[in-house]
Amino acid sequence: MLRALQIALLPEGFFAMAIRFLRGNPQTPKGHAIIVARAASDSRIVFCTYCVVPPIPMSLAKYIPPLLAAQIPTEELQNASNLTGMPIPPMLEEASSMEYLETLAARRDDDLCDIGTLTSRDDMARMEKATTSCQEYGELYASYISTPTQSSINGAIEEPVSLNELDAEELLLRSMSDRQKLAELGKLIGTTRYAAEGHDLSLLQETRHKMQHITLLLPDKYRGKELFLAAINPHERGSKLTELYLSRAYKLLDEEYADIPAIERSIRELQLE
Repeated sequence: MLRALQIALLPEGFFAMAIRFLRGNPQTPKGHAIIVARAASDSRIVFCTYCVVPPIPMSLAKYIPPLLAAQIPTEELQNASNLTGMPIPPMLEEASSMEYLETLAARRDDDLCDIGTLTSRDDMARMEKATTSCQEYGELYASYISTPTQSSINGAIEEPVSLNELDAEELLLRSMSDRQKLAELGKLIGTTRYAAEGHDLSLLQETRHKMQHITLLLPDKYRGKELFLAAINPHERGSKLTELYLSRAYKLLDEEYADIPAIERSIRELQLE
């Protein structure tokens, strides 16, 4: 157990590796990825793990029992605080096929990253490679999330900041599941209509800002930009489009793909009016 924990706390740069994105963009990693490696002896054999970068900063050292922590060098405990990408499971496990992983990544909207070949099936080797590849992915994500960029929706600009600078509300939003974000959007849409009817400009502006921010946090597949623009449209067509975009998002979330083409047709018909 101690040896496994020490591997999980490997210092940066212990194992040189280049991640190749098969799906997603290394400049804008999502923070969650399926990591794959092929067996050196047979490229048809694929190993994988799932890498997650927690949306809320945390230190693994805080959760290590004192008795065990006393047996681990202080330097390694400090490195635990800097660990950003966590492999689940903690070692590369054999997958059924590459095609299955590609489909899974597309449906879950995960990044899909190739880390090359696996020369040994030894448990410790697979654990080391899973840990170091997730560290590299985590570093890419940390670099992306802390770099000032500008995202624009209909002329409005929002600048991401470092995770350490986020307030409680921002951390809560980022920790929400997609379903929770969509549910919150539904509530805010109702508030927007109430504020518009009551001519409460202050509430309307505040609510629209929250809606815009949540849609920016949603994966692209939910068409957050279109949903936001429909929601702030005061006309009846905007209300209908909002309902259609929300319905489409929930169908995607529940994997009810057969119902989506009909919704897409209704959206196109409304847009052409």
